[in-house]
Amino acid sequence: MTTIKTTLIALATAVPALAFSLTSQATTISYVDTALVEVCKAAQSNKVFKLKSAIKSYRLQDKTVALKVMCNGVDIITFAEKNGATRTAAELQQSIGEVSITDVAAIEKINVTFTES
Repeated sequence: MTTIKTTLIALATAVPALAFSLTSQATTISYVDTALVEVCKAAQSNKVFKLKSAIKSYRLQDKTVALKVMCNGVDIITFAEKNGATRTAAELQQSIGEVSITDVAAIEKINVTFTES
């Protein structure tokens, strides 16, 4: 009987803690998605100020965004160029500086897909 009580008490305490943990993870994921979508939209806008503002507001680094963010399946620089945003593409390219082939190959990219609303 004591084992059943102990198990029930353990479950009663674990379930709310687990629910709180899952909620905070869901919030974090949506925050990251929101940040990435905003940066992609800013890159697409061809407005350098808007891009820099979005990057700064989410406390990201220009170089990190240029090297790691992918928008709709392509890297952010190519995404900007495909959408005619040459100024933002040039700004992101400039933030990279000189990169060797081994540096680019070792980088893990973060992808976000969005549609205009």
